[in-house]
Amino acid sequence: MTITSPHLGSSEAWTDAKLLYALEEVVEKELNRHLKVTKDWMPHEYVPWSDGRNFPGFFEDGEAWDPQQSKVTDIGKIALVVNLLTEDNLPSYHHEIATLFGRNGAWGTWVHRWTAEEGRHGIVMRDYLLASRAVDPDKLEAFRMQHMSEGFESDNSHSMLHSVAYVAFQELATRISHRNTGHQSGDPVCDRMLARIAQDENLHMIFYRNLLAAAFELAPDLTMQAVRDVVVNFRMPGHGMPGFERMAAQMAIGGVYNLRIHHDDVLSPVIRFLKIMDIDGLGPEGQKAQEELGLFMNGLDSEARKFDERLAARAARMAARLG
Repeated sequence: MTITSPHLGSSEAWTDAKLLYALEEVVEKELNRHLKVTKDWMPHEYVPWSDGRNFPGFFEDGEAWDPQQSKVTDIGKIALVVNLLTEDNLPSYHHEIATLFGRNGAWGTWVHRWTAEEGRHGIVMRDYLLASRAVDPDKLEAFRMQHMSEGFESDNSHSMLHSVAYVAFQELATRISHRNTGHQSGDPVCDRMLARIAQDENLHMIFYRNLLAAAFELAPDLTMQAVRDVVVNFRMPGHGMPGFERMAAQMAIGGVYNLRIHHDDVLSPVIRFLKIMDIDGLGPEGQKAQEELGLFMNGLDSEARKFDERLAARAARMAARLG
């Protein structure tokens, strides 16, 4: 997909490769900004090691896992497993963005830095889950093996621009999911850990959001089409894990991540910050994408309203039973 742009010669058109090169200076600027504001942290400092004890196996004193040992709520357990299994696929994510963005220059430096920061998330979450005995360790490992053995391919791996647009929203979605999981976990230690992870995710979102803003300045029509495609077809990266649909439904009811949160706290803030619906001077394809994006957001808001009504009715029925 290409469009003629006033930033290029009249006979030229933007391609992914040209945009990748044109955005290099922006990547370097955002990378330097990121390194100035980010703070390194130690995953082991967030884990309640004193709660840990041996599991059965090679240790004679091993104690089998029991659900009663967990301090975490049921919805917290579900969300923690989903969040951790998502982080477990980091090797696949690294491969995808390294293939799209490259391993050299500012792009490559960012790819490796992002991967290193994301690596902490899986480390600290797994250590917390095992030390605190929050979930069944055998099932957790079985899920990890199944999920990673099936591999992962992004819906947006065909285009650098689509990938940038996707992560601008996805990083925020991940931040929200982690933060709400902490709030719903019932364990202050878990809440503190996930709050720290969420800080990383927010900085990653800002990096990609600023990069997306630069892409809009260079190639507004093409970028608008990429945003339309990503928003309309958005899926979280963990969608391929075993039992994801059932767990996602439970997380929606439990207030961790649902249509209302997706519309109000993920899509709308990025669209509003970049003033995407206010961009003018677009060509026919860009204007069409902008209109379709607006229609989709209106429709999503309507669906979220219906979900809210169903959730309220469900809560009323439960309250009536308890009463």
